[in-house]
Amino acid sequence: MAGRTLIALVSTLVLVGTGAAWRVYDHAIKGVTTSDAISDGPKSVGQEQNILIMGLDSRLDEHGNPLPQDMYNALHAGDDSVVGMNSNVLMLIHIPGDGSKSTAISIPRDDYVTLDPASCGGDICKGKIKEAYGRAYFAAKQKYEGTIKSSEALDAKARDAGRKAEASTVTKFLGDVPIDHFVEVTLAAFFQVAQAVQPITVCLNERTQDKFSGADFVKGPQQINASQAMAFVRQRRDPDESLNFTDLDRTRRQQAFIVSLASKLQSSGTMSSPGKLMNLLGVAQQNMAVDSGLDLGKFAAQASSLMSGGLTLFTLPVDDFGNDPSNGEAINIVDTDKIHAYVKNLLNPPKPGAATTTTAPPTTTAISSAAGIVLNVVNSSGKNGLGGSLEKALADRGFTQGEAITGTARSSSTLLYGSGAEQAATALAGQLGLTATKSSAISSQSIQLTVGTELAGSDSLTKMVGVTGDGSSETPTSTTPPPPPVSATNLGAKAPAPTDLSSMNGSGVPCVK
Repeated sequence: MAGRTLIALVSTLVLVGTGAAWRVYDHAIKGVTTSDAISDGPKSVGQEQNILIMGLDSRLDEHGNPLPQDMYNALHAGDDSVVGMNSNVLMLIHIPGDGSKSTAISIPRDDYVTLDPASCGGDICKGKIKEAYGRAYFAAKQKYEGTIKSSEALDAKARDAGRKAEASTVTKFLGDVPIDHFVEVTLAAFFQVAQAVQPITVCLNERTQDKFSGADFVKGPQQINASQAMAFVRQRRDPDESLNFTDLDRTRRQQAFIVSLASKLQSSGTMSSPGKLMNLLGVAQQNMAVDSGLDLGKFAAQASSLMSGGLTLFTLPVDDFGNDPSNGEAINIVDTDKIHAYVKNLLNPPKPGAATTTTAPPTTTAISSAAGIVLNVVNSSGKNGLGGSLEKALADRGFTQGEAITGTARSSSTLLYGSGAEQAATALAGQLGLTATKSSAISSQSIQLTVGTELAGSDSLTKMVGVTGDGSSETPTSTTPPPPPVSATNLGAKAPAPTDLSSMNGSGVPCVK
């Protein structure tokens, strides 16, 4: 939820940036849960910081306790009998070391990605990116149940497993972006923050309704209370199908609410009100966890700048919408190579006036017998994005691009072919240093290449296919930045398509779908 992200930006500010007495700040800091879950992960160089915001769909507080019944009634999201520990909100906050404008990157929760092995029983598997936390959490809980007697200690151990797996999954998905810190907030935080500062002004481009979330809003600017705020950020449907709502639109709604709420906090005097301030401090204590290395005082000063408009919010694009082959659930289909390029450009934008260069693509050796042969790749190497990169590289050699799926990690590689594909399979096997084997399990006119760790790191893969062991192109075809994002607040034909990369200015009251 948007408030779960907002509390991560706001709570530290209200702790130390509002003139509150040091004893109040010190008391509040001691009440915030800390964790060493990501202490051994890769970190940024120099003064840069990447902070991962994780908003959990848990119906419990940060200590594993049920919420008051009146809060469950207001949230319209079930009670503690609804078991959920997914990271339904994922946002990376990038704070440059040179003091320039910060960047927030929202990751759509249903992006179908390679999950950290801890989420999959030690194997490599695929799933929605939000599931990395929940799967690892429940796996750890099952593993340690019986050996850890205290239910609170068991929950804390399981949460650490979830935090570590989610951070690792996000790092790989974004292109090995290091995560220096995390801030985790629970479902209850949204409603409590909204209650403390209501009414909040939001703006919509069209009148819209949704019986599932309870949304019922008019066109234009309007003031909403805490219950309406819940509906505002949860809406992703409308009876008017021409509005074409998707989960990405809900992400943009959440961003818009963050911006509007930050504006209200800056202008309403909330920060100087002892009563409202103490309410927000209570939210931070009960519904927030951070890594033990995060300096909350330093982050508070940065949060003040972020809330004053020194932030641009982006929503990552998707290629298409589909269904998980294992359970049929709706997913976002993403191109990891494209995501890596977008994120690299967002976090390291070209300097004004800097020249871009273009180099020729690597020479490829066509396989004449590949015409009409479908090539499917099973990526069992543990290298994120390698399967898709291989599919594209071998399509340049004449093969018909098939499926790229992630398999269980293994060291050895195989190349199997069906009837009618022997000549192409033998030629490809010769280039990769493998043996082609005919299999009745493979469709006619098809090849299945399973890539293990040994082949992934080999010279044959790098030199012959033009793909390195990490799945990236050995010789980039261009260093030209990706096209700029579409404004999330544009109207009509200029409005973002359901799959577009979009951006939002971190100030004012933005109007969204």
